[in-house]
Amino acid sequence: MLKPDTLKPDTWALTILLASLTALGPISTDMYLPALPSILRDLGTTHASVQLTLSVFLVGFAAGQVFYGPLADRIGRKPVLIAGLAIYAVASLACTLAPSVEVLIVARFCQAFGAAGPVVLARAVVRDLYEGPRAGQELARMGSIMGLAPAIAPFFGGLIAAAGGWRFVFLVSVAFAAVVIVGIWRGLPETIRARETAPFSIRAILSGFAGLLRHRAYAAYLAVVTLTYCGLFAFISGSSFVLQDIFGLSPSLYGIAFGVCAGAYVVGTLIGQRLAPRKGAEVTILTGCAALALGGAAMIAAVLAAPSAVSVIAPMMLYMVGVGLALPQAQAAALMPFPDRAGSASSLMGICQMSIAAAVGIGVGATHGGTALPLALIIAANGAGAVLALLVSRRARMAG
Repeated sequence: MLKPDTLKPDTWALTILLASLTALGPISTDMYLPALPSILRDLGTTHASVQLTLSVFLVGFAAGQVFYGPLADRIGRKPVLIAGLAIYAVASLACTLAPSVEVLIVARFCQAFGAAGPVVLARAVVRDLYEGPRAGQELARMGSIMGLAPAIAPFFGGLIAAAGGWRFVFLVSVAFAAVVIVGIWRGLPETIRARETAPFSIRAILSGFAGLLRHRAYAAYLAVVTLTYCGLFAFISGSSFVLQDIFGLSPSLYGIAFGVCAGAYVVGTLIGQRLAPRKGAEVTILTGCAALALGGAAMIAAVLAAPSAVSVIAPMMLYMVGVGLALPQAQAAALMPFPDRAGSASSLMGICQMSIAAAVGIGVGATHGGTALPLALIIAANGAGAVLALLVSRRARMAG
């Protein structure tokens, strides 16, 4: 058992705990992906409704991030972390017991609202404790560990769903949240440097967000982060139907395929940890964005030339290497100018990331028409957009 406040900066124990917080998102989405077809059959619903259980998660995630960062800037990271995890655990239990897809959709929204706090504040804790390249390195380390979640979550989700049904998948999320709550309560010290003194109100929150967006370098990195994640979420939301329904993969084979792509993301974060200290964050982000664009273009070409599961998986691996290179470094670069408002800056990043990705997920569901081409086009558009955002913002980023 951890002694109180025993986790210290620059230790793997703290990195693992923070990575566990950021893994709530992948665990909440990726682990039940193999069970989506069985949820559809069990609850007697439609593809669009089941797809909504994914997209509404991002809506709830975005809504929660409006409050968690600014609130934690005022009262501290630790109490807000524990509150968010408690909401997540209760909502996960509600998902387990959902009698209809409508109840499941509402429970997924609440689950996401709870998960938003830990994910946002993990980045804020990193900004509290580390400066400059060290912050990017820490986020990349967390990404390497967190990358194991999407790598193994679909595989184990498929096994769990096969053994105990899709409801048991959500019960595992309840147990995971309970373990992390104990770790935060017993081991994490309060990391906030100085508390925000402005009143906590919607007007104050929105005013703070507007001030962040006026910082041109922050806005540039925010665009890169959002577009990078939108391409990733398009794959998360559409891959189970494309790979299982169109190309005939079993749930277990789908889990393996998804895990391979997640492994490529881990490779990207490991390369980024070595490349960023030597060449700088800018070169690392640009290299990652180039991989995003190439992966998207390759997927379009592959599904047109020889449509198969491999024509989706292989290009997506290249895209995922790009995510591992670009995403942690762009997140760290966005937060660097705001040591006193790291929670709010992280919140706004998450709001934009998740709300726009939710719209992308709805678009993936609406264009699902028996081929992999719509998915490939959406992924490629986001990869190309990330490159364009980086190139047109060079002057603003250098000035920032």
